Amino acid sequence: MTLRDFLVRGLLAGLVAGLAAFVVGYVSGEPAVAASIAIEESGGSHDHGTAADEPAADEPAADEEASGTEVPRSLQSTLGLATGMLVLGTALGGLAGIGTGLAFGRFGRRSARATSMAVVGVGFVTIFFVPFLIYPPNPPAVGHGETIGYRTALYFGMMAISAIAAALALYLARHLLPRLGAWYAGLAGVGTYLVISLIALAAMPRYDEVPAEFPASLLYEFRLSSLVTQAVLWAVMGVVLGELTHRLSVSRVAPVREASLAGVR
Repeated sequence: MTLRDFLVRGLLAGLVAGLAAFVVGYVSGEPAVAASIAIEESGGSHDHGTAADEPAADEPAADEEASGTEVPRSLQSTLGLATGMLVLGTALGGLAGIGTGLAFGRFGRRSARATSMAVVGVGFVTIFFVPFLIYPPNPPAVGHGETIGYRTALYFGMMAISAIAAALALYLARHLLPRLGAWYAGLAGVGTYLVISLIALAAMPRYDEVPAEFPASLLYEFRLSSLVTQAVLWAVMGVVLGELTHRLSVSRVAPVREASLAGVR
């Protein structure tokens, strides 16, 4: 089995997972997004809706001319969301496939399914869940446009720290495996990751741009939907990748086993 075999299966698994995440995200997340956009638009109209600011009836709206072509909300919530989820799922699936190929056979006698699920689980915690704890996503109408670069840099910085911590933990666990066994080596690796992540979570800068008047229930609904969508994405990816890599390993091992039995006979 080559790394390319795992990559192809990872891409396929990510594509299926992206489709599943799109369905879940559309059903569970779009109502919260629509409600947030309504709040944003009502706030904007409240701020700028005075008679002095309104254009005359016989004058063209300068803002409409300057804004260019506007993408309809219906297209954003369907084709746009689907495209984003499929691209994200395929990219993450490719990384998970490569990770499974590199990890297969290097951490004890784990099956292809177990290796795939372990790799995807580590990816979910490392890439999404730990950064989510300190920098959860915000719906429309929350956040200032001038700070988006700063917020993005913080999020990817936390993601990088989490990934480095996971790499160090895996290296330590594999190094201790022959001396301590799988159980204690795994505990050492998990403990190392937790310590580094907790220090980073405590030390990283924080920001709070949620307006006081924004409904707390709507914010909770949006963030919960984001968490559920990502959980579905990673879970489906792990199951599909595990099944595809299992079939790959069986198809490659069976001919070798049959040939060896034929030689013995």
